[in-house]
Amino acid sequence: MKLLPLLLLTSLATPAMARPNDFPTSGRMEYVLECMQKHEGKYEFLYKCSCVIDRIAEAMPYEDYVTTSTALRDQALAGERGGVFRDAPTVKVMADKYKTIQADANKACHVQQR
Repeated sequence: MKLLPLLLLTSLATPAMARPNDFPTSGRMEYVLECMQKHEGKYEFLYKCSCVIDRIAEAMPYEDYVTTSTALRDQALAGERGGVFRDAPTVKVMADKYKTIQADANKACHVQQR
């Protein structure tokens, strides 16, 4: 009986740990809306794109997702600004990792890559 109060006290004193797939709703919605837009706004992609971001969330923490998806998106920038994202070896590795995770998620959720 004395163990229960001790467990409760311990659980309250321990900071809440973020779950690996704890993406904020706004981040998930941004991904889904962008994905749907790439597929002509078809309603069926609401579910398919939600499936993709859920799988991405299972594969990486949100902070890594933001960093890698931004790096991938910014590789298309022209000039020196884009060169930072195109030429740095660590950024290339991060972007390639994200591309692989996203491609696997797209395949599993039946979303054609665009």
